[in-house]
Amino acid sequence: MGDGFVIQSISNSSGNNRENSKKGKDKKKKKKKRGGSNKKMTTEQTLAFKSVSEWVFLDQPSALTSSAASCVVDDFGVQKALGRGGEKVVFELHSHSKCSDGFLSPSKVVERAHGNGVKVLAMTDHDTLSGIPEALETARKYGIKIIPGVEISTMFSPSGDSEAEEPVHILAYYSSCGPTRIAGKGVAPGRLHVARALVEAGYVENLRQAFSRYLFDGGPAYSTGSEPMAEEAIEMICNTGGIAVLAHPWALKNPVPIIRRLKEAGLHGMEVYRSDGKLGAYSDLADAYGLLKLGGSDYHGRGGHHESELGSVNIPVLALNEFLKVARPIWCSAIREIFESYAEDPSDSNLDKIMRFGRTRIFKGGSPLSCGKDLIDHCLPHWLTNEEMENPEFDAIKLKLSNISVIQGGIKVLVAST
Repeated sequence: MGDGFVIQSISNSSGNNRENSKKGKDKKKKKKKRGGSNKKMTTEQTLAFKSVSEWVFLDQPSALTSSAASCVVDDFGVQKALGRGGEKVVFELHSHSKCSDGFLSPSKVVERAHGNGVKVLAMTDHDTLSGIPEALETARKYGIKIIPGVEISTMFSPSGDSEAEEPVHILAYYSSCGPTRIAGKGVAPGRLHVARALVEAGYVENLRQAFSRYLFDGGPAYSTGSEPMAEEAIEMICNTGGIAVLAHPWALKNPVPIIRRLKEAGLHGMEVYRSDGKLGAYSDLADAYGLLKLGGSDYHGRGGHHESELGSVNIPVLALNEFLKVARPIWCSAIREIFESYAEDPSDSNLDKIMRFGRTRIFKGGSPLSCGKDLIDHCLPHWLTNEEMENPEFDAIKLKLSNISVIQGGIKVLVAST
């Protein structure tokens, strides 16, 4: 949907003018049905595009297009020929690597996304954030912004009826620093833990095989007892600085009561846009419950005709802007909380929270950070605007950090040049 397909002209010959004319009319009808015409952006779309682009290219100001006025959208408000070099600003908000049940390493996923023109990639492996550091390291080479994410496996139980439970997957999108805190050892093991145990015991060769053979929804080793309830997962996401989005609602048996309950628990949005263009009822549901409309390819790297490619889901620029309008204040608050914790207690564990997904690394030959304030100056300009960082709360944190030497494990932290 909304790709603005270019219909190739059909050559005419003396024997098939009439047939080709009919085909041309049919294709024109098809093009119109799929919303392929080019239109100049409305004022609202232009402002939305400007806001989205400024965030995407925060650390690459030269990549910003000089004017959005010349950009166009199709009939569905999907951007066309935007950004640097006349390219679209493509968001991919649902992807998997071999850190869960994908076929490619995080690095290979990033490389493939880059090849497809993706500018913002959310790595959303099942029940783990372990692929994010590798994805970030590779993304730096290509100028791609990584949104740390995770797809959490949960269960939904209508009115406490355990027999009517069904699996529900919730996407969580975090800031560059990740969750403000994470679950401890007391949490029940999920499918990823079981998959790792199967690999270690030699029953399968890798995590992907564990999921494909045994741990898929309804699979022979699938158990409904290990996942948290959907409402609890959403509350956890909201309490740790994340954006909670319902994944592939079309897979649910009865989505309406589920969406209603999850909205009450704090759900921010739901997947609506798909690469096949089908959305209809799900868009209406999102509107009815005041939810963000998002989407992604759910890429696993399996190959074949049945898998959507990275960057293939077209999200209208207005929907992307609404997503960032909701997400950015939440992310900014989460980042501030993480830095404030370090300012109050400059321990290795609190420094780890900053460094696990940030651009700071212990790097041979790098430049030492003179004080904790440098962490903010070095890590955050690619994620937060000057306006977001120039407020009394951040000023107070910077003041505290200016008296702290950045030491990790007894070693002064060095940073790689970007």
